[in-house]
Formats: sequence, C-alpha cells, structure tokens
Amino acid sequence: MQDIHGERSGGRRGWWAVYTKHQHEKRVADMLVTKGTEVFLPIYVENRRRRDRTVTLSLPLFPSYVFVREEAEMRLAILSTPGVHLIVSRGPSFGVISDEEIDNLRVAVAAARAIEPYPFCHIGNRVRISHGALQGLEGILVRHKGLSRVIVSIEMLAKSVAVEVDAAEIGPVQSSPFTLEGLASSA
Repeated sequence: MQDIHGERSGGRRGWWAVYTKHQHEKRVADMLVTKGTEVFLPIYVENRRRRDRTVTLSLPLFPSYVFVREEAEMRLAILSTPGVHLIVSRGPSFGVISDEEIDNLRVAVAAARAIEPYPFCHIGNRVRISHGALQGLEGILVRHKGLSRVIVSIEMLAKSVAVEVDAAEIGPVQSSPFTLEGLASSA
C-alpha cells in the first residue's frame, strides 16, 4: 500500500476506496463517471428467494465501496459527490490500493465464474492461476463445499471475494528471488 503523498505515488493517479451511503454504490459510481473519474464497481449476481418468487439481484462485491482512480487534486470533487461519506485512509493521508490488487479483482469479475463476497483471511496457500480465463490471477486457495476457490483480497478494506476455480488450473506462487539470509539475489 502506498499513501497519496508518498514517493511511490509521485503525482500519478492512484486507486482509492470511496466509502458510500448504504446501497448508493451504483448512483455514486454513475455520478463520478459523469465527473470524468475512472471508476471500478465490481458486481456479482445473486438469486434471492422471496415469498412467491426468486429474484436475481446485481450486488456490489464490496458493499458501500466504490473504487476510483484519480489524482490527489480531485479529492474535493470526489468528496463533494452526493452519497460519498469519505475516502478510506490510513492515518492522515488517503490510502492507495495497488494496481495489482485491482487488476486481480478485474480478472476475477470478468471471468464467467461464480464469484461472491468472502471473509478476509491471512492464512492459506497463495496460488496463481496458470491457465484458463483467470490466467495470472493471484489469491489464497481455499476449499468450500467441496469446490476449490481462490480468495482475492483488497487489503485496504480488509475484505475479500471468492471465485470458483478448477484445481487443475492452479499452481503455487513462485517464491521471491531474494533470500532472507544475507539478502542474496538468485540472479
């Protein structure tokens, strides 16, 4: 994670998590797009049973959050958008979500697979999808109801989503080329 004023952000546009009013994510996303902001609102489909029928709903994977990619100068325009409560921060400055985390989430949402919110977790094996529609996606492997799923996390929000995968498509993430002993490189 980087902060908006840190040297890694260096004036470039960064991804922020914008906290919205309950059930206002789509409206806020539409208003921010109208202002010229790059917006990412990951959605999943869920069937809910009502008394007399089943209803299919499109729901945000991260309730009350919209991801925006913008420069620091635009924070006032974003905060003044109706339905926006705040931009998620760490300490005195806005937190920036890594491009890798957003890219992993985009790949997971774009694949024609079952996806759903999942509790954030630190444990488990980190895996990378080696082939198929989700190729390149990294996450934590779990088993749920007999199915393999990869957990994709947004650390800034301490939230995750689970996407179904075929066990044959996954492999371990390669270890770092650096070793802790003497910080020697394998190059």
